[in-house]
Amino acid sequence: MKILTIIGARPQFIKAATVSRTIKNYRDITEIIVHTGQHFDTNMSDVFFEEMNIPKPDYNLGIGGGTHGLQTGQMLIKLEEVILEQAPDWVLVYGDTNSTLAGALAASKLHIPIAHIEAGLRSFNKKMPEEINRILTDQVSEILFTPTEIADKNLLSEGVNKHKIKYSGDVMYDAALFYGKMADDKSTILEDIGEREKEYILCTVHRAENTDSSERLKSIFKNLEKIASDYRLVIPLHPRTEKALKELNFDFAKTDIHFIDPVGYIDMVKLEKQAGLIITDSGGVQKEAYFHKVPCLTLRNETEWLELVDKGYNALIKNIDKLASLVQSQWRRPMEHTENLYGDGEAALKIVETLIRFHSENSVSASD
Repeated sequence: MKILTIIGARPQFIKAATVSRTIKNYRDITEIIVHTGQHFDTNMSDVFFEEMNIPKPDYNLGIGGGTHGLQTGQMLIKLEEVILEQAPDWVLVYGDTNSTLAGALAASKLHIPIAHIEAGLRSFNKKMPEEINRILTDQVSEILFTPTEIADKNLLSEGVNKHKIKYSGDVMYDAALFYGKMADDKSTILEDIGEREKEYILCTVHRAENTDSSERLKSIFKNLEKIASDYRLVIPLHPRTEKALKELNFDFAKTDIHFIDPVGYIDMVKLEKQAGLIITDSGGVQKEAYFHKVPCLTLRNETEWLELVDKGYNALIKNIDKLASLVQSQWRRPMEHTENLYGDGEAALKIVETLIRFHSENSVSASD
């Protein structure tokens, strides 16, 4: 059986690594990894792959920025060529990027079955490009691997055939277990930046809805400055956010905020695990806060991870001016939980075994 895996952003490499490690245990499976180049990242070097035990891509299509239509169109053209060349039994896509949608469209038009990992997530905000990517990818996929029970319900409410929906749990939980131990063993980031365990708030701000609105960005950082006067506040500064702040003439020299350069994933996991609180607009960091039992405040009006809000592990900050008061109530709040909302840490194994079973059943049907 041949699987062609399509990924385009660093978080997808981390998710795909959990499945790739499992695939290696099966001699009868060949995996071809295609990196579209959607997110160019200087950390995407040989060192990155070696440090994180991630297979290097067999193809790097080198497609960088541009509008959503331009980027997706270029990917569609090049991915079609790769799929025709490789003739895989499955095309595997992750999440909600333009790479995900382009891979799904290319495969569906060539009648190659698609497996979508992280299927069924919905923010119910169609102004987000990611929401459109999720919905369309789910509609053309043969198997929908869902990370949560809410994702199952979303797909059923949209009329998806229940036999296509396979609850696997979240591959990011698999990754959290694997890389969490690696971070404990290898990361020296706290010593490097002069912070101590549970003595700081970790904050990330990078989503376009926050950085592209000057008024919203001003409001966020006005409130973060207030918080930084009472707490150690560490922000790995995303290039998009840095550029937007400079356009607002933000005074980096006078702030109490501890800005640091962007960090690699292993160091980021260490920062997350040892924070007393996390403030973020990242979907992935919201979940990782839960995995590492750290309270989280999310700088968005909605989230795909509704169960975290419903269960009280996360809070959406729709009114930014309430942020400081919420920090006081959430700082170092005990987050022990006995329930696991995202499976048992064996999502990758469930995914690979399901693909094998479907392939075997279809091969038998074809021979009859």
